Amino acid sequence: MKKKVLISVLGFLSILVAMAILVFGKFININRSVATKYEVQGIDVSHYQGEIDWQKIAEQEIDFAYIKATEGSSSVDETFVQNWKDASAQSMYVGAYHFFSFDSQGETQAQNYIRAVGDLSGKLIPVVDVEYYGDKEKHPPKKEDVVRELNVMLDALENQYGRKPMLYTTYNVYYKYLKGDFEEYPLWIRNVYFSPNLGLKGKWTLWQYSDTDVLDGYKGEEKYIDRNVFYGTMDEMKELVVDTIG
Repeated sequence: MKKKVLISVLGFLSILVAMAILVFGKFININRSVATKYEVQGIDVSHYQGEIDWQKIAEQEIDFAYIKATEGSSSVDETFVQNWKDASAQSMYVGAYHFFSFDSQGETQAQNYIRAVGDLSGKLIPVVDVEYYGDKEKHPPKKEDVVRELNVMLDALENQYGRKPMLYTTYNVYYKYLKGDFEEYPLWIRNVYFSPNLGLKGKWTLWQYSDTDVLDGYKGEEKYIDRNVFYGTMDEMKELVVDTIG
């Protein structure tokens, strides 16, 4: 009897290990089936997707798009201006995001975004993407430095646009730098393996659930496109839109 139980347990563990290998190796994506239950579907893009036919994108039931605008204190994404113009002509929600640099001052990063993006009336709230790059995961910056400069940037954007920005991040960065200090900001969490409702239920606004999807309508060096969902209805999505001035 004990031998049979042991064999059953080992068999079950073997299945779990095999499933973990398939999921974390991205051979299967269980997130896609989970994400279909959310009403509002979206993407995020940058120059890696190259030239984008936004009409084709919109025709594939894409409700919103966040477009990379800026990075650090001076960099502007080379495709931002065209993407911003063309995406705005479609019947979808459009927003612009900034890639945060650990090596630049928060104020100069905010001004870079404001110069490049300009008026956000009728568009989605700003997003600041905070994640590791280069060797930062191996040599992480001090938390107090990151918190200080990120607060400066977020305050500057809120003063400019009258809305709290959203923070995009990964789990490791969230728990090292953001948890407990930025709880009042909407959270856009990346988890391409499983639902963030396991651990962050009720705390996230957007979920990047896949970085290996393919859509029609773009041609760049990156064949994949990031997919996202909003934790709410289409009507509730309107709450993320910056008010029109005047």
